[in-house]
Amino acid sequence: MQVHKALGNGFQEVIYQRALEIELPYFQMYFKREFEMPIYYREVEIGRRRVDFLIEDNISVELKAVIRLEDVHLAQAINYLEAYNIEVGLLINFGSKSLEVKRLINSKFKPS
Repeated sequence: MQVHKALGNGFQEVIYQRALEIELPYFQMYFKREFEMPIYYREVEIGRRRVDFLIEDNISVELKAVIRLEDVHLAQAINYLEAYNIEVGLLINFGSKSLEVKRLINSKFKPS
């Protein structure tokens, strides 16, 4: 919320990523920015994707800077949760006048 309050909307996603990277340590949160993870199909690696932030090794955070979140944005965030077996994710949109935050749950999560 602080990042959106300070910057407002209208910047590219990378600007909000950089600002959030500065903000998160104030909350003493362990995180990785643009954390790259492999994507598997039938136990064969078929590609790699980066989640914008991985918080405390168990919360995926995807940032967007669009006027309105679309179903495709939700699908992408949910696909990341499923592909990486992460239980909870946040989809945060800085592009609208009011900050949008969607909490996502991976219904296919398997505790390890």
